[in-house]
Amino acid sequence: MKKVIATLSLVFCFVMMSHAQEVATPNIDPNAPDLKFDSEVIDYGMLDYDGNTLREFKFKNTGKSPLILSNVQTQCGCTNVDGWPKEPIAPGKTATFKVKYDSKRVGKFDKKITVTSNAKNPSVILTIKGEVKPAPVAPATATPAPTK
Repeated sequence: MKKVIATLSLVFCFVMMSHAQEVATPNIDPNAPDLKFDSEVIDYGMLDYDGNTLREFKFKNTGKSPLILSNVQTQCGCTNVDGWPKEPIAPGKTATFKVKYDSKRVGKFDKKITVTSNAKNPSVILTIKGEVKPAPVAPATATPAPTK
């Protein structure tokens, strides 16, 4: 009896391990929208302190179904995204959204923006990078000479 139970246990373990090796591959809809950005990186280069950092990401739906952006998330509060489309983008159509970095933060930056959608690739990570120069030093004001 012990041999039967041991044999059944061993067979059960092999069956469970063989099923654990199976990997479910998601079925990708061939008609799904496809999100393509003109560029996934905006390089600001050298920026003046408190300078204009408003830029634009342009993208196109190259798929066969309407594209819907469900979220556009920034890495931190130093980056703002404005105007990402809430309405579906038809196949073949383009759209944009604006991004702005807080240029009162001196030094190099490399920030990520995650775009989530119903596209074949449901998550795209965009990058903004550059360097903000130090704040200009205000000229010293001349003090009047003491009078006698």
